[in-house]
Amino acid sequence: MTKTKIMKKDIFNNTEVAFAVKTDAELEKAYWLFKLIKNESLVKLGTGITKFALKHHFPVEGLIKTTVFDHFCGGVTEKDSLPLVDKLYSKGVFSILDYSVEGADNDETFDATMQKNLELIAFAKNRPEIPFAVFKPTGMGRFAIYEKVSSGETLTADEQAEWDRVVQRYDTLSRAAYDNDVPLMIDAEETWMQKAADDLVEEMMRRYNTEKAVVFNTLQLYRKDRLDYLKALHQRAKQEGFKIGMKLVRGAYMEKERERAAKLGYEDPICKNKQATDKNFDDTMAYMLAHIDDMAVYAGTHNEDSALYLTELIEQYGLHKNDNRVWFGQLLGMSDHISFNLAQLGYNTSKYIPFGPVKDVMPYLIRRAEENTSVAGQTNRELELLAAERKRRKLHL
Repeated sequence: MTKTKIMKKDIFNNTEVAFAVKTDAELEKAYWLFKLIKNESLVKLGTGITKFALKHHFPVEGLIKTTVFDHFCGGVTEKDSLPLVDKLYSKGVFSILDYSVEGADNDETFDATMQKNLELIAFAKNRPEIPFAVFKPTGMGRFAIYEKVSSGETLTADEQAEWDRVVQRYDTLSRAAYDNDVPLMIDAEETWMQKAADDLVEEMMRRYNTEKAVVFNTLQLYRKDRLDYLKALHQRAKQEGFKIGMKLVRGAYMEKERERAAKLGYEDPICKNKQATDKNFDDTMAYMLAHIDDMAVYAGTHNEDSALYLTELIEQYGLHKNDNRVWFGQLLGMSDHISFNLAQLGYNTSKYIPFGPVKDVMPYLIRRAEENTSVAGQTNRELELLAAERKRRKLHL
């Protein structure tokens, strides 16, 4: 066994730490939920039925809430999520409350989502257990308007007014983040709408990141072009005097991206395989740590090798484990063995906690189910660890 594997075993295989906040009943529920998610045919059938049932207003929300929703979400409101936030913080794990409403198409909903995020920024101001705020681009404007701006098409007068309102929402939230000293992360979405979001977030960095990273963009590192994009952004940041904040993720729209590229006949923007994606992710982390005085990084990863590599980079560059420019993050309901074991060792570690009305959070939940089904190794690892903890607890009765 190599040194790296021994270290990984030491850091990530402690299931007592990993599942310390789970009751026996919650542990059982998680185990059987991942058993179901492992079945690809069942997930496809279940998501199809769920979409149909919600569209036709069948009474399925109660069933959804007691199964996948309770596992992957904090609650319907932020107040529902607070007991969980406190429980995580008791083990050194921070929380990021994510109002996971997306895909709307009217200003009333966008303004309401902005207001909710303003409330969350103010809410987080005096709560050390909630170190970031977050929003999704399509929570602030229509997908189609991002797409049109990204393509460089000329906007009609009405469309320009609509885009101006999107820009104003970003600025309102970014200014609130700056004023309240609560860093703000903005998620990434599909490539054909992302350029508009990237350009807009860069402008917010230019305005509000003059002293430190307050506004964070997101790099989806299954995209082949993202490290080059970061390097070019870094050059602009140095020339213009602003800091870069970046959340790093692998990405959540791979099949959709590849299907569209094939259909429209352009080059697939996604790395050729998992190994290339992993390398891209790790190379980007290494670049950011090498330039940490200009940047802050939030590494959103469920990959043990990447998490371990980031601990090595922190040591290599002589940073404290809890340097506020370097964060680890995982989604609620996944990779507790990474989150809780890193937190116990003193690293900045957080959980993304989605919340919102069950129906509105369904697009997020469906992505989580499909993601866990498509990444078989991830689901198998979750099951292995849950089974080990079930066994450990039975032996210690």
